[in-house]
Formats: sequence, structure tokens, C-alpha cells
Amino acid sequence: MTPVRHPDAPAPGELLGAHYGQCFGCGDEQPHGLHLQARAGEGVSITARFTVQAAHQGAPGLAHGGVLATALDEALGSLTWLLRTIAVTGRLETDFVQPVPVGTVLHLDARATAVAGRKIYCTATGRIGGPDGPVAVRADALFIEVKVDHFIDHGRAEEIQAAMSDPDQVRRARAFEVNP
Repeated sequence: MTPVRHPDAPAPGELLGAHYGQCFGCGDEQPHGLHLQARAGEGVSITARFTVQAAHQGAPGLAHGGVLATALDEALGSLTWLLRTIAVTGRLETDFVQPVPVGTVLHLDARATAVAGRKIYCTATGRIGGPDGPVAVRADALFIEVKVDHFIDHGRAEEIQAAMSDPDQVRRARAFEVNP
């Protein structure tokens, strides 16, 4: 089934914000994180950028492949804001097309391609030099819709309690309660 943008989804161009301050991908409380900021696109798509820092190196002067996969995973996960659902990565298949040097701004584009029950299929690219630049990395993924209880049941109690005590975090979680 073709993915459908939820009527209450953020408007195209709107900054989505971090889903959790301690998230390595998007959280602003992670000193060496990616600090990825996603913006809603048209339909069920997002755009994002992040700059490869020295802390993100694998080989000397080049981004670590795992960091690039994390950036794609974070961009793909941001699509759930537009579907107004909570989902986790079930599968992430990444192709590394060319090296990404430290200091590079990676331009990410992600879109949902299909929804089947709890499964959300999506794809993303990371480009160097701008949104129309050469593809450096790309991914296809499967996300699985879950309830908030997934995180309560599997997360560490201290972090769950801290998140549940944070009014902004509670507000974000409630935003997804479209069909409780």
C-alpha cells in the first residue's frame, strides 16, 4: 500500500526536532552525536544534513561506515513523524558508493515507499556537495511499528524515568497517540 502522510503531520519545510535529547543521531545532548536535523518534505519524505566531524572518523580523514549508516537510519526513522506512528528499525541495507571525508556536509533524502500492516518500507540517499551532488551512500530499510511499551519494556529504567519526567518528551510521545 502506498504510504499516506498523516493529516496532522508537520508541514513541508518544518523542522522535525529531536525525538530524544540523548539520541546519538538527532539528540542535542550528545557531544559527539550527529546532531542530524530533519525537515518534512512533500508526501512521506524528509531532507536532512549533517557535517562529518573528526569524532566520526573510521579511516584517517574519512567518515566511519557505521556513522554513515547511522545517519541514514536516523533520516529513515524520521519518516515516522510524517506517518504519526512509532517504529523501530527491522532491517537496514546500506551501500557505500564513495568515501566521505571529514568536514563534508552530507545531504540526506529519505522517503517511505510502502506500508503493509506494521511494516514500513523506505529508502534514503546521502549526497556530497549538495542535494543534487553525487551519491556517497544509500540505504533501503524496513521499519516495524511498535507501541510506546516497547521502549518501557526494553529500555533502562533510569533513562525511561528521566524521559517520562521530561515534559517535552511526554508531549512528543503523546503526539503519536493518534489511535490509542
